[in-house]
Amino acid sequence: MAPLVPRMHLFEIDDQTWFPAFLRAKVQAALTVAWTTHVPMLQTSSPAQLVARVLSSSLGQTIRDYVFIDFCAGGGGPTPSIETHLNRTLTSSLSDKEEEPVLFVLTDLHPHTESWRAAAALSPNLTYIPESVDAANCPPDLISSYKTPSSSEKPKRKIFRLFNLAFHHFDDPLAKAILRNTVNTSDAFGIFELQQRNFLGFITCCLFGIGIFLCAPYYAFKWRSPATLLFTYLIPVLPFVLVFDGWMSALRTRTPDEVEALLRTCTDTEGGSGEEIAASWEVRSGRETFMWPVGELNWIICAKKER
Repeated sequence: MAPLVPRMHLFEIDDQTWFPAFLRAKVQAALTVAWTTHVPMLQTSSPAQLVARVLSSSLGQTIRDYVFIDFCAGGGGPTPSIETHLNRTLTSSLSDKEEEPVLFVLTDLHPHTESWRAAAALSPNLTYIPESVDAANCPPDLISSYKTPSSSEKPKRKIFRLFNLAFHHFDDPLAKAILRNTVNTSDAFGIFELQQRNFLGFITCCLFGIGIFLCAPYYAFKWRSPATLLFTYLIPVLPFVLVFDGWMSALRTRTPDEVEALLRTCTDTEGGSGEEIAASWEVRSGRETFMWPVGELNWIICAKKER
């Protein structure tokens, strides 16, 4: 069922150039915490764990054929945690221990090299591109370098593009350009959002604001950042931005039908029409609860149909 509220591409404070970079870093860190935290009694798993499960169940036995490239990684976001949970699950059985792990790659238009380097140091299955990467115009050599395995005896890998809490940031022209580039250079893509365009989505955003009030002392100590306390309690910029931007994100979030409609506007390098492109891609979507009764992971996975 389509949401009662139409999609509105309103502004988010965190996107604005005038918003201080050090506060933007704290907002992004808080969102990463929301992705990766598992609170016992309140959550059965973290949203990042749910993404790993959705990828595993949706792609099934073919999941090892893919390299997962996060095209809007920001400061790292949930992708390092997704990689850990997914590869841990894949190697949990004795029969899979000899199989190669799945590779994840961090990229962004504005690289966060220092953060990515620290994350990549914790896992041999996580790497990053230090140069700027435009999701609407991905360098062909980047794709080819990950498609071609080191051993010529192994088949070429497939490319899966990840958009974690990112696709709602793109207006329609940019979203169309990114999808057009995706269908021409990739084999699948996934859109994962923590908000949705309905009443429960707005409540979830409010809970993020409450969460930072409760957790700020812990993370101020962990990050060695007294400024976290200052901008949470004395000057409550962080909770305000998290809630306000969360509401704007909810209004920007697309439904699966709206993403599929954008997909129908794409053309490929062989001159295929939008209808032909849409017919050659399988669209799956769903919701997974990460915090009952309001916290839901909304996901859309599109993959090329086997010919």
